[in-house]
Parts: sequence; C-alpha cells; structure tokens
Amino acid sequence: MTNNLTWTDFEKVEMRVGTILEANDFPEARNPSYQLIIDFGEEIGQRKTSAQITKRYHKDELIGKQVVAVVNFPKKQIANFMSECLVLGAVDGKNVTLLRTDKPVENGLRIL
Repeated sequence: MTNNLTWTDFEKVEMRVGTILEANDFPEARNPSYQLIIDFGEEIGQRKTSAQITKRYHKDELIGKQVVAVVNFPKKQIANFMSECLVLGAVDGKNVTLLRTDKPVENGLRIL
C-alpha cells in the first residue's frame, strides 16, 4: 500500500473507546445490521450507529462490550436511521470482528 499518511493526518481521525448500551434489530437496512447506542463518556456522550455484525454477534452479547469507533465523521443517513459514529472491525468478506480493548478502560479514551 502506498497511500502513506502523515502523523498530522492520522491525528485527525478521532478513535474512541465506548461501551455498547443497546443493540437492536435494523430490518430497514439493506444488509443485515444492528442499531447500536454507544456510551463514549461524559465529554462525547452517547452516539448511535448501525453495524453489519449480525453474522458473528447476537445482539444480547453486545451489551456491555467496549468497542473502538471513529467519532468525528459526519453523520450518515442509513435507511431511516442517522448514524453518528463508525464502529471499527476487521472485515473478512461479510464477517466483521469488532475491535476492542483487551482490558476495560474508561469510556471516551482516545486511541493513538
């Protein structure tokens, strides 16, 4: 890959740790997805997103999991839902594995 970023470019991407509070079915989405509500702590608050993670995760097991998400993208309309962040995951075809911390940390901590 030859699209090298500068450190300044990388610092513009605001990746934060948050805890999933709710995971709901999203039947209106084009691809099987969940609607998530994630708590990013006092400074950022709660954000909504959709995630195509139904192949690897049941919605009940997502509650309480800490995940990594980009919180400074513009909002994006997905079907009848406004996504406010992008949950990060490793993508293998249609299988997405969420990026997580290996130990619990404070919600809102920045990833660098």
